[in-house]
Amino acid sequence: MAREFYSASDAAQALGISLDTLRRWDRAGRITTLRDDANRRIVPAAEIDRLRGLVRPERLSARNRFPGIVRDIRMDGLMAQVEIEVTEPVRVVAVVTRDAVEDLGLTRGAHVNAVVKSTSVMLQD
Repeated sequence: MAREFYSASDAAQALGISLDTLRRWDRAGRITTLRDDANRRIVPAAEIDRLRGLVRPERLSARNRFPGIVRDIRMDGLMAQVEIEVTEPVRVVAVVTRDAVEDLGLTRGAHVNAVVKSTSVMLQD
C-alpha cells in the first residue's frame, strides 16, 4: 500500500535534499506541507511525486541539487556553457560537452537540476 504522507525528514530524504532545505522551501511556498496532530510538518505523497518531476528518482551520491530553469546555452565546437537560474537571482553556470546538452534535450526555459559534487557540476533533466 502506497504512503499517503511523509514525515518532513522522510520527504527530504526522498527528494535528496536536507531537512533545512525542506523547511526553507516550505516557508518560501515551494512545497506544500501540512501539520499533524503534534504540529509536525508532514508532506503529502502527491507533493513528493510533483517535485520528483524535477528531481529524478535515480540515486546519485551527490546531495547538493539545485532545481532551476535554463536561461542561456552557448555552444562552441564540442563544448557548451549552460546558465541555470536556481533561485532568483542566483545562477549556476556549467561547462559541459555539446553532446550532453543535446542528449538532455536542453533548451532555454527547460527545467533542469544542477547537481554539485566536489568540484563538478552535473546537469539532470
